[in-house]
Amino acid sequence: MFIINENDREYRYGDSGPKYLMKGPRSNFAVVQFPAGKDFKAHYHNIMEENFFILQGKVDIEVDGVVHTLSKGDLIHIEPGEVHYVINRYEETVKMISTLAPYQEVDKVEVD
Repeated sequence: MFIINENDREYRYGDSGPKYLMKGPRSNFAVVQFPAGKDFKAHYHNIMEENFFILQGKVDIEVDGVVHTLSKGDLIHIEPGEVHYVINRYEETVKMISTLAPYQEVDKVEVD
């Protein structure tokens, strides 16, 4: 058992990207933040499934070429093998929760 506060971790890219509150042993849990115009590379996972739950703002998540516009309260579930790309095309910073399971230390495959 452990307790952690979000303020005890930093976003990967200063003001954006994932902030992992837990990495393994069975799943990952992160707070993710993207200011307007930020994105991350399209990728997929061989084993892990990924979920995004939107806490604030609006974001486009493209899965296998189909764009889904999500806003506060929406959850998207992405299966292993589904290529996904996230971009904030909107004025407000988006903040969301990301979970990945089952935990794999290396399972992300970037695509062009």
